[in-house]
Amino acid sequence: MARVPLHLLETSGGVTVGNVNHVTDENTETDDAAFSGEIPGLDDMQAQFEQMSPEEQQQIAEAQQAMEETRARLASVPAEVVVTNHVMGLYELAAIHLSAEQPDLVQAALAIDALACLVDGLGDRLGSEAPTMIDALQNIRLAFVQIKGQTAPEE
Repeated sequence: MARVPLHLLETSGGVTVGNVNHVTDENTETDDAAFSGEIPGLDDMQAQFEQMSPEEQQQIAEAQQAMEETRARLASVPAEVVVTNHVMGLYELAAIHLSAEQPDLVQAALAIDALACLVDGLGDRLGSEAPTMIDALQNIRLAFVQIKGQTAPEE
């Protein structure tokens, strides 16, 4: 019997395919007998997979292989590079909202605040690009203040 490729559910943290660890907090009443560890809908997914044609199953297998290759490539890149790319993505997002015909200051502020969390929070841990990220944050903040001043309602 073919199994649904569920490699994303497998982790070194003890989660196995088809089961999840029971997580509680101090506000949760535990009833271990009521928690089966089963993932709701997993049997339905398995049944759907088994009803697919061999070609569809092959497409899923190929997609899984592509995901595994992508994960391996991503794992080979230093985290500072990936984080720096996300920082620049937030910068771009803020710039898009600020440069719109009707600037969306709320959305721009959110992107700038997220950018600041990364840049200010990580500092030199961003590697050799840290000074560039600091400059980018200062520039987008300045642009925000200028655009906010231009769009302020007249009193």
